[in-house]
Amino acid sequence: MTVINPSAVVADGTAASNLTIGFIGFGAMAQGIATGMVRHGGIDGAQIVAYDINRQTLDAATSVLGATAAASAADVVDECEVVILAVKPNVIESVVEPIKAKLAEPGTIVISIAWGWDFAKYETILAPGTHHLSIVPNTPIAVGKGVVVAERLSNLTPDEIGTFTRLFEPISLVEFLDTATLYQAGTVTSCAPAYAAMFIEALSDAAVKHGIPRAAAYRLVSAMVEGTGALQVATGQIPAAMKDAVCSPGGATIRGVQRLEERGFRGDVMSAVDAVMGD
Repeated sequence: MTVINPSAVVADGTAASNLTIGFIGFGAMAQGIATGMVRHGGIDGAQIVAYDINRQTLDAATSVLGATAAASAADVVDECEVVILAVKPNVIESVVEPIKAKLAEPGTIVISIAWGWDFAKYETILAPGTHHLSIVPNTPIAVGKGVVVAERLSNLTPDEIGTFTRLFEPISLVEFLDTATLYQAGTVTSCAPAYAAMFIEALSDAAVKHGIPRAAAYRLVSAMVEGTGALQVATGQIPAAMKDAVCSPGGATIRGVQRLEERGFRGDVMSAVDAVMGD
């Protein structure tokens, strides 16, 4: 068992160009990861093998990427060094049981994106010695702008962690967190794209109200949101300081900020996260 120190992680694992990456379950999130890898992460579509119970969807999705549609989950494990478990959380046990011996074979790295399945929970169903890591990705990974929250507790070797980061860092910001906060952070990063989309929609509606064409409004607002986030990540500046830098004394921006505060903007955002967490 390893507790990952993010500062000590180096991407010196197996070269990504030599890997075969398998997906067991190929729904929207799995397709997003695969798309990001192929279009933005330097992975060739031929390196990807996927299986899904919905054969029609599987064939269509793999065809677009130039990936291989496998006949079974066992075939995925047989052909791949990295296996991404991407089925619904309620069927993890039934999917894993027939292939757990294969998943434990040396040289296989298992990465799970199933919500709620952390290291300790997997240890109750996987064969002893299986090398596995639990993560929470989000949808912008499809365009190489994702966020991946990874569980710090893992039994991957340092080289295997290097392989993981080599695959995911080109298409996402990877953050290792303790198990206790894995899914709290995952709530913010994987659910909040819906809230961000609502903000983009609302701000674009305001732009349209004031005469800006709809398509231009979407482009302008989306680019502004992306750029603001990129600026914060690049500089480490706290958001309050970024807000203050735009608010001139007696200026227009501070009047808008006041109106948002009067309407409870920040409190509403925090309440949305509380609602997801069941608070």
